[in-house]
Amino acid sequence: MLKSLKNFVLFGLLVGLFFNLFTPSLFADQPYSQSEREQLQQQLDKLEAQITQYQKELAQTKNQAKTLANKIYQLKKQQEILQLQIEATTSKISQVALQIYGIQNAIALQQQHLDKLKSEISELILLLWQHDQYPFFYYLVMSNSISDIFDSVNNYSEIIGGLQRVTFDVTATKNNLEKQQVALEDQQSSMNNLLVVKSLQQSQLSGSVNEQKNLLTVTKGKESNYQKIVADAKGEAAKIKNRIYQLLDVSTKITFGQAYQIADWVSRQTGVRPAFLLAILTQESNLGKNVGTCNRLGDPPSKSWKVIMKPSRDQQPFLAITKELGMDPNVTPVSCPMRDKSGNQIGWGGAMGPAQFIPSTWLGYKNKVSQLTGSNPANPWDIRDAFVASAIKLKADGANGTRQGEWNAAMRYFSGSTNPAYSFYGDNVLALADGYQADIDQLSK
Repeated sequence: MLKSLKNFVLFGLLVGLFFNLFTPSLFADQPYSQSEREQLQQQLDKLEAQITQYQKELAQTKNQAKTLANKIYQLKKQQEILQLQIEATTSKISQVALQIYGIQNAIALQQQHLDKLKSEISELILLLWQHDQYPFFYYLVMSNSISDIFDSVNNYSEIIGGLQRVTFDVTATKNNLEKQQVALEDQQSSMNNLLVVKSLQQSQLSGSVNEQKNLLTVTKGKESNYQKIVADAKGEAAKIKNRIYQLLDVSTKITFGQAYQIADWVSRQTGVRPAFLLAILTQESNLGKNVGTCNRLGDPPSKSWKVIMKPSRDQQPFLAITKELGMDPNVTPVSCPMRDKSGNQIGWGGAMGPAQFIPSTWLGYKNKVSQLTGSNPANPWDIRDAFVASAIKLKADGANGTRQGEWNAAMRYFSGSTNPAYSFYGDNVLALADGYQADIDQLSK
């Protein structure tokens, strides 16, 4: 019996050694995934080269005469660039999806290993308990020789040693699981950002196509009609000022003129350029079609703040914010998380109001907002408070009035970094800011 016990313990230790040495390699080498990654990278490199070439061609037309033909050419070239950018973003999404798949496999293998180790611990504890049922003199009396006594002592020591080693292995495996879980969350965050960028690109493409259709409808394809539109500046300032400014999650729509007045006041308090601030808020309020469409009255449980907000980060801050403002947390609209093509939730939602602050981030800004606006407490759904909070963050992120500084600040506002994978976001904010600056300049005439 003692020999079979010794063999069992040794076998258990060998099994643990096998998992320690070989489990990571089961995940590390996946030839098919490596091949797919290489193919996706080659496809991405080709697309980015095409995008660069098309952008150069588009830039060459900027200083050409303002003719209908040139305008249509520019719109079509812009559409070609956007289509390529959508393909490039899709390729990046596929790359991240492969990484997520690999990490999920690694987590599953490590979890299996952990379950096996727990089973081994149970078996070793049982053996230890069985061994302890008899006093030492029992083995002394029952042994046929001194050698048998030493065997019994050695087997006991091996059980203790095996238990210590397996326990150590459990700790190491748990640490690996925690690291892999962090890596998984990082990749899911990347996936979420790329899905947002793709949604933005698709929206831009749709807008460009509609602009082309409307232009041809209004001009009826005639150059003379187009020139009349270009020359007709009468009443342009009034049109700009009265244009409805879309800010989701705000009960009252405001005009561009009203939005500019708020942005101008905030600019004087913070130093952030009004056009840039308006561009950020436009981008945030129009990202995807799910901003503010979760946690509303009548929404299904899958859209509840309890499901779509990150539990360890945002749920308690959200409850604190809504309680302080006297709002019902169960029917206060917040942003939905992005979803992949299969409908699976990617990352977390819960961003609030026009500036789209997540609850945990808002807590770090609300007192600064109150100092400038006098709101007590500051409200992320209030237009002025949202503008101020956004400007404070942008200033801290590098918005110093230069183009590069504003680009960096926009990127950090979006993802916390200047990762070039999301550069479309920053590029588009600056393009929006250029358009708003032209409108502001027109209002100032």
